[in-house]
Amino acid sequence: MVAFRPLASGAVTARLADIAAQAGVSEATVSRVLNGKPGVSATTRESVLAALDLLGYERPVRLRQRSAGLVGLITPELQNPIFPAFAQIIGQALTRQGYTPVLATQTPGGSTEDELVEMLVERGVAGIIFVSGLHADSTADTERYARLHGQGVPFVLINGFSEKIDAPFVSPDDCAAVRLSVTHLAALGHRRIGLAVGQKRFVPVQRKIEGFIASMGDILGLAEEEARALIRHSLFTLEGGLAAAGELIAAGCTAVVCASDMMALGAIRSARQRGLSVPGDVSVVGFDDSPLIAFTDPPLTTIRQPVDAMSQAAVRALLEEIAGTPAPHSEFMFLPELVVRGSTAAAPAEPAAKLPAQPASSSGRSGDVADTPGV
Repeated sequence: MVAFRPLASGAVTARLADIAAQAGVSEATVSRVLNGKPGVSATTRESVLAALDLLGYERPVRLRQRSAGLVGLITPELQNPIFPAFAQIIGQALTRQGYTPVLATQTPGGSTEDELVEMLVERGVAGIIFVSGLHADSTADTERYARLHGQGVPFVLINGFSEKIDAPFVSPDDCAAVRLSVTHLAALGHRRIGLAVGQKRFVPVQRKIEGFIASMGDILGLAEEEARALIRHSLFTLEGGLAAAGELIAAGCTAVVCASDMMALGAIRSARQRGLSVPGDVSVVGFDDSPLIAFTDPPLTTIRQPVDAMSQAAVRALLEEIAGTPAPHSEFMFLPELVVRGSTAAAPAEPAAKLPAQPASSSGRSGDVADTPGV
């Protein structure tokens, strides 16, 4: 509960009454504004803050005038090169508009997303952009974003849509991405295609699965049960890709579609541990087109996430929110692009012999370490 200082003989309730009378609202509404609760319109919130100023009361720290120069950018981690790519373009776009980006990154055992948000709000940022945050986790509590609204902080969310959150979203078309991959591999003669993805609770994963099942049915005539049997869940890491692809190759898959480039590198390693060649015996498709991924061995065929266009759209939407002309609170969807390189080729005449693989690192087993929420 917010308390005014210094307190004279009058109680806090009396001061709430003064502010409510000045703003023309109820004391309950004043209390909601001062405590950052949702359910108050932007106009009413501004009226209450103006009443505070007119009556000479000090605003609570969280409600003081926000710096026009700072914008927070929260990413899950920086080991996956797709996140530094987002950070670089978003940072450049903000700088061109006169803002200073403040990068806040989660690390295992470090600050949580909520703690990072609290830190940014305390520093008076004008707004926040989330990249693949808890909003992408369908099991996460979305009340944290309602509280942020209640504090008057504009924000935009990248990757992972939720109807429960009232904010602009920017996403790649994950269904279309998987369809592009399956279409490419089917054209090369592959009939047993596997999908290596992260945990089911993430929205991008759910959409990739939806696209995979539909594509395998439309293009190869597989029933839903047959397609689901070719899906493996793991972590969005090299170790996760190694573990998931190992199971798919053991099940006779001649091609593996991966949910991230890091997983795809793990899939290539998994094939080689079995004495198989990529793409001679197994074709691999990644997702992101991360920096330097064209220089792997072999150069990776991947789905290019439109990072530049998505980043620019996120910045524009946030600046509109900051300026008081909110962008539509809906999802801006961007089409991905298939980039064909050296990790895919014609299907082998017969599935390659499945040799025993070397044991995977324990970090590749689902559930051993925290996963990145939806890339």
